[in-house]
Amino acid sequence: MSRVIVIGGGAAGMMAAAAAAQKGHQVLLLEKNEKLGKKIYITGKGRCNLTNACDTQELFDSVVSNPRFLYSAIYGFDNGAVQEFFEKRGCPLKVERGNRVFPVSDHSSDIIRTLAKELERLGVTVRLHTSVKEILVQEADAHGGDGQEIDEQKASGRNWPSGRAVRGVRLLSGEELPADAVILCSGGLSYPATGSTGDGHRMAQKLGHTLVPCEPSLVPFTVEEDWCKSLQGLALKNVSAALFLGKKKVYEGFGEMLFTHFGVSGPLILSASSYYRTGVMKGGKKKGKTDETEKVDAVLKLDLKPALSEEQLDRRLLRDFEEAKNRQFRNAVDGLFPARLTPVMIALSGIDPEKRVHDITRQERQEFAARIKNVELHVTGTRGFPEAIITRGGVSVREVNPSTMESRLVSGLYLAGELLDLDALTGGFNLQIAWSTGHLAGESVP
Repeated sequence: MSRVIVIGGGAAGMMAAAAAAQKGHQVLLLEKNEKLGKKIYITGKGRCNLTNACDTQELFDSVVSNPRFLYSAIYGFDNGAVQEFFEKRGCPLKVERGNRVFPVSDHSSDIIRTLAKELERLGVTVRLHTSVKEILVQEADAHGGDGQEIDEQKASGRNWPSGRAVRGVRLLSGEELPADAVILCSGGLSYPATGSTGDGHRMAQKLGHTLVPCEPSLVPFTVEEDWCKSLQGLALKNVSAALFLGKKKVYEGFGEMLFTHFGVSGPLILSASSYYRTGVMKGGKKKGKTDETEKVDAVLKLDLKPALSEEQLDRRLLRDFEEAKNRQFRNAVDGLFPARLTPVMIALSGIDPEKRVHDITRQERQEFAARIKNVELHVTGTRGFPEAIITRGGVSVREVNPSTMESRLVSGLYLAGELLDLDALTGGFNLQIAWSTGHLAGESVP
């Protein structure tokens, strides 16, 4: 039986603690907040979209960063296993549009309660209001050992990369707690109010791990266009969006979006943000120059009528115009859009709103159809970590064994969840990553 310390009481941490305890280990879970699962509580607008009931290939296709790293984790504890885990423990689930899985109660607190009860049943000790300052390691000497404890760890099959192994943690209070294994699941930087303040990144870096630069992901866009402000609160369903970085299309999707006072949000936009890169925006150095960078524009192109081709839309406009040929243009297109969007689209068309429909030329009509199919928004950035659902970047997965989630640099150190350079689209996929990597880490402790 090993002494296991889990740092972080979120999705990955609680699942890791449960998996380790299930194997008979003595598990201590440390959480700096006043309760477990603080971030889980707000996911899915408080309903907790805990996974996605899609097939496995679609699950991998929905992972944006390093999907191959997750093969062992997901095949070992996939979306079906996650659903079975909660339902067998008295938390019934349901599947909604887009294969999103929620608790039947629509209360994320039921997911947290189920996990907490499981930890209690398995004898996991939980300490709240407990912040970890650093992970303690012991160094092997040049001959590969420093005493009986090292010999015992080697005999148990413990790996000794770089001659270092975990020996415990030091709390912010100064107290030291011994451990044979430490599972680091302290999250990323998104929603810092929930405690995700990069503590784990700093601890991992101190031990030599490389940190891939972190950026907010699944986050609303800010845009240049002022007219978005006039549409604040307006949601559009069944629209498509394509994100371009320079001339390269990096994302295309279909779904629901929302206009805000700063730009655009909603599920479709959040998914697009997974492919937005600040680094790409900065560009590379111009040829022959050493102190300048070439700006790459980010443009979001909206198709408000994706079910119709441009030609089909033009034919519809022609029919509508024939029925209202004596009306002014501003009064002839009110059936095409929500009421608040109509004046904006009229303004974007460039056609005089007072112009009689029978005076609108074929070219003007066709250009209007093209505009409906291609509304451009110039992205200036994102709303940042306080509004980001997840973090892109984190501890490099190259330094973690994908078969066990153990560090390649420090024996007995395991890493899981949002702390790692793993992120996916919206729809329950990121929590699936947390469950799968946490479960594998806990299960792998020898």
